[in-house]
Amino acid sequence: QVQLVESGGGLVQAGGSLRLSCAASGRTFSPQIMGWFRHAPGKEREFVAAIRWSGGSTYYADSVTGRFTISRDNAKNTVYLQMNSLKPEDTAVYNCAVDTTGFSPRLADLYDYWGQGTQVTVSS
Repeated sequence: QVQLVESGGGLVQAGGSLRLSCAASGRTFSPQIMGWFRHAPGKEREFVAAIRWSGGSTYYADSVTGRFTISRDNAKNTVYLQMNSLKPEDTAVYNCAVDTTGFSPRLADLYDYWGQGTQVTVSS
């Protein structure tokens, strides 16, 4: 099993920044991709960003490109999401997830393990 623990969420004004962290643990932790998704009330879960554990290739949703940056620390089994120029529409619960197959970073159904999520609220 793999456990994922997100942190770093909170309340911020529009234009502000937050940095989310996701720490992974477990004897079977062997990711191909780690990703961030978000889920806002009344909306479907949305892909935000992902990074390949080996090589570090990154993928972003169009809505966050240029504002968010995903990175990883392999030694700490941790992935980060730096969020700048936040907008009210970024308000959501943000979940990190692990994909052990690596076929498609943007498809939530292909991710095997999920964290509990951290709330991000952006006020206007």
